[in-house]
Amino acid sequence: MTEIFVGSGDADRSSSTAGASRDAHQARRVIDTAGDAGRASGATGMARDAGRASEAARAATPRDAIFANSLVVTLDQAAELPFAAQAVARIREAQARGSVSENVAVFPGFCDVHVHLREPGQSAKETIATGTRAAARGGFTTVCAMPNLDPVPDTLENLALEEALIARDAVIETLPYASATTTQAGAAITPIGELAQRAIGFSDDGHGLDDPDLMEAALREIAKAGSIIAIHAEDGALRPAGSSINAGPLAEKLGLIGIPKEAEYAQIARDLEILRRLAAENIFPAYHVCHVSCPESVELLTAAKAEGLNVSCETAPHYLLLDESQIPGDNGHFKMNPPLRKPSDREAIANALAAGTIDFIATDHAPHTAEEKARGLAGSAFGIVGIETSFALIDTHFVETGGITLERAVELFTTAPRARFNIPARAGDLTIWDLGADATIDPADFASKGRATPFAGWKVRARCLATFAAGREVYTGVGSPAEPGRK
Repeated sequence: MTEIFVGSGDADRSSSTAGASRDAHQARRVIDTAGDAGRASGATGMARDAGRASEAARAATPRDAIFANSLVVTLDQAAELPFAAQAVARIREAQARGSVSENVAVFPGFCDVHVHLREPGQSAKETIATGTRAAARGGFTTVCAMPNLDPVPDTLENLALEEALIARDAVIETLPYASATTTQAGAAITPIGELAQRAIGFSDDGHGLDDPDLMEAALREIAKAGSIIAIHAEDGALRPAGSSINAGPLAEKLGLIGIPKEAEYAQIARDLEILRRLAAENIFPAYHVCHVSCPESVELLTAAKAEGLNVSCETAPHYLLLDESQIPGDNGHFKMNPPLRKPSDREAIANALAAGTIDFIATDHAPHTAEEKARGLAGSAFGIVGIETSFALIDTHFVETGGITLERAVELFTTAPRARFNIPARAGDLTIWDLGADATIDPADFASKGRATPFAGWKVRARCLATFAAGREVYTGVGSPAEPGRK
């Protein structure tokens, strides 16, 4: 397969794409699903819903006029945009040859608020260049980079090192998180007020924040800064040392130490009690839970939303489409944290997404070297790649099966995460997809350095044909100099 990406270091790209990371302080203006008026009146569910239509939601609305009435538009509508005309012509030529189906749709550029780009410090796993190219291949025009780096972006100086790499190498808008605690060690909070001027939010992703007093202090600072904290919910006291997959019969059968789902929802329950105490002081920090994997977590957050607390959550495609019954023995490509849960948990998470109680989808794209993922379930690193396969999987195995509509799926990848994290939509951000493709997920095709996916060999009906960031074609999946074959 031959595909085309823009090169790194191009001056026009760095001025529009990477420059956006320096403007990430815009996030401080919003991060509030309830709205000030809603909080003052008790922040009922109706007030919170109204708040979502406020400044944050309006900013998240796609800027290109073709999306004025729908997030799903036609190739003819995309042809109205001068920057897309050449790509549209190539796609039409491919349709005439029969290598692209007639079922082509155009969407706003996708936004993923949970990716691991591994730079600085871990470039053997991924780089800003390879990770953002992988994102473009998956239809994404904005990603938010998690802070488990070396050095950790826990000061303005350390954050500047990451920003410099983004300015040099990113092909799409790339917004960095800062860490919530110094070196992500969970012992002292970072200078949140300073960092919030340049970070999209705060996270210690990969680590639960076990100290309740430290969590409360962080939440108070998050509220003052008008920022958001993205939580990896895991109570360290409930996760045994050496654990690797979900606790239960499969772990026992394989002789592995399991991670109970209580480790996830117990920490969420604790944090919600802190948020309730803060609400009594009229303090409503924005609290977001990453990669929820069990229904108990969703139930707690749904109740908290009904109370008017400023909370949200995401899940990932693997928690919607996989469960522990599909783990094929001792395979490190099925190891992630949180782990795949029971079939009943997967079904509940899928139902929650369909019901709207999960706010949006994020990939938790977490690349590792081949050697790090070849040590079996006990010894492999936690994490899988997903940014190149996420939309194709959701469209094929969730939309086409009737779980949600295509419009809703696109919302979960676009306006929903942008509104929550106050990431303004940009003119010229769009992605074009063949929804009638006959493709097979093959890690050898990935632009990411990471190849570890549990979805290798899965059939998908969606294939990205082109992605534009700020009006520039950053990924070409069809056309000159050679057209990719349909697999």
